Amino acid sequence: MTLTHSLALLDKSGVTTPEMYTAEQKKFRARDESQVLEEIRRSGEQLIVQRVFLADGDAMVLPTRRLLTILRAIREHMPTVERVTSYCLPRNLKRKSVEELRELREAGLAMLYIGAESGDDEVLQRVNKGETFESTEQALTKAGEAGMQRSVMILNGLGGKSLSEQHALNSARLMNATQPEFVSTLVVSFPQGMERYRERFPDFEPLDQQSLFLELKQFIGELELNNTVFRSDHASNALVLKGILGADKQQLLDQVQTAIERPERARLRPEWMRGL
Repeated sequence: MTLTHSLALLDKSGVTTPEMYTAEQKKFRARDESQVLEEIRRSGEQLIVQRVFLADGDAMVLPTRRLLTILRAIREHMPTVERVTSYCLPRNLKRKSVEELRELREAGLAMLYIGAESGDDEVLQRVNKGETFESTEQALTKAGEAGMQRSVMILNGLGGKSLSEQHALNSARLMNATQPEFVSTLVVSFPQGMERYRERFPDFEPLDQQSLFLELKQFIGELELNNTVFRSDHASNALVLKGILGADKQQLLDQVQTAIERPERARLRPEWMRGL
């Protein structure tokens, strides 16, 4: 049995956005629609699938008509599918109306994974994100109005030492303004090396583990969420956190405080397990 199936709508040679942390632009192309529909048909014959993830990149860059055709094919040929999800950049929702997004949701697209990374405009500019607080807020609000679930990712440590406080405060402000259904934190990493990162952010100084915990505590402390699933369980995190905000806010803050004051009691992941 296959529970989750990744369906590539964009080819693997590129992505839809400026490369993270650089000013370089990678190209992408949409896969031929007939190829995608044939893959859906064959997958429905060969696999039992409960979830489909639209890959490889941001599927929301595609026209609504094409996405609806694909979603309807999934429903026809893969009747066991319970949920379809996609990664999404905020700016790619700008061209879609609430009505279009509602159509997509009714056709089966239940959740969008949105890499906000920060709610601070200066941090976003430094890392070449191509987004602002406002553009992300508008996208999250639009998706919420359409009835889609929104899973938002924030990068712990993205602003380095100099921008840590404003990164934490404005990221929390973004979450409070939009009330997403899911929020997760990951620790920033540098797959292309620190020097490449510093080409855009020359005064960047990475946070040590203690400072990452302090930033995380400030972020959680500022959150005023009504019913949001919070997760800090990605492999990059030394401290695993899980809870519902706001019900579990104090419990989460207590766990972070323990990691700050008594790390030997916090059951931290060893460095070799973290995949940074």
